[in-house]
Amino acid sequence: MTPAARIAAAIEILDRIITGEPSEKALTNWARAHRFAGSKDRAAIRDHVFDVLRCRGSFAALGGGQGGRALILGLLRAQGVDPETIFTGERFAPEPLGPDERAALDKPAPPDLARRDWPEWLLAPLTQRLGSEFDTVTEAMRARAPVFVRVNIARTTPDAAIAVLAEDGIQAEAHPLSPSALQLGEGARRIQQSRAYQEGFVELQDVSSQAAVGQIPLAPGMRILDYCAGGGGKALALAAACPDCEICAHDIDAGRMRDLPLRADRAGARVSICAPGKPGAGYDLVLVDAPCSGSGTWRRTPEAKWRLTPERLGDLVALQARILDEASALVAPGGRLVYMTCSLLADENDAQAAAFAGRAGWDLVSQQSYSLATGGDGFFVAQFERKA
Repeated sequence: MTPAARIAAAIEILDRIITGEPSEKALTNWARAHRFAGSKDRAAIRDHVFDVLRCRGSFAALGGGQGGRALILGLLRAQGVDPETIFTGERFAPEPLGPDERAALDKPAPPDLARRDWPEWLLAPLTQRLGSEFDTVTEAMRARAPVFVRVNIARTTPDAAIAVLAEDGIQAEAHPLSPSALQLGEGARRIQQSRAYQEGFVELQDVSSQAAVGQIPLAPGMRILDYCAGGGGKALALAAACPDCEICAHDIDAGRMRDLPLRADRAGARVSICAPGKPGAGYDLVLVDAPCSGSGTWRRTPEAKWRLTPERLGDLVALQARILDEASALVAPGGRLVYMTCSLLADENDAQAAAFAGRAGWDLVSQQSYSLATGGDGFFVAQFERKA
């Protein structure tokens, strides 16, 4: 496919997303209907789509509208590309620009473009929460996220993992936020086909998540419950850090954990799976990676940014409080409850932790926020101890 044909495909897919079709479904459906598109074509089209979704507000302002064509025009304008070289109407290229489109492109760029890439109702709480880091985080959220892997320290070392990745043409370097973290460079798209991944030397996991898990004090023989395990990434990280711990993964939706046995086998990790709603009790440590807005990961899932509403956020905060109540009952006296979110929002983080810390019988031991300014996703972790 030509560059112009890829742009035309991205416009078509964006129009589907704007009408409510999830981005992954829209991309998959387009690919199935256009099987002539090769892997490089699909990757380039995907990049165009996600570049736009991350900057949908500013690109709409630059391109003069909310439709797929206008958003792509905003992208090209931001990149300094002359749209007349793309919008030619020749052989699968987008149709030539109309007078209104040219007029929109001739208008001066409005001020504070970057701020337009947050939902307007979140600007005030984010400005207050992030403080001096707001501008840095805003710019980071508009760019593609780095790719990180966690070195499986139960099997290898970071230096050895870097060498094995290099054999498959994947560049990797250590990241200062976590001793187990590698940031991938050239060749990152091939990570899941690499020997290092397939043989369990590395696992995809954001560096902030790794750093948060690394804060948890572990000791041999501990009974640990990952209460909202999802795919099980944190359970696997705990298993690597403490091979002698007894770790159980639980999720109310068992389907989310369907790949966990395969992942654990690949990593050589011992993780058992609890039946939904039957996690047991008396754990030394219960980890709650709670459902949340995902605002710390919006550069990876940008359409979620535009679909979050105040009402939905309120529902999530209520759900988090209920899950904390459930999970706290499973902690043994003297044990620890660890609450995590991949959120930047105070309602889901500091306020939620403060509300739980006010309960009788619990002490807030520590809390830590990670913003995109440190390189990884936005993340929050609070640790509570149950009084004996």
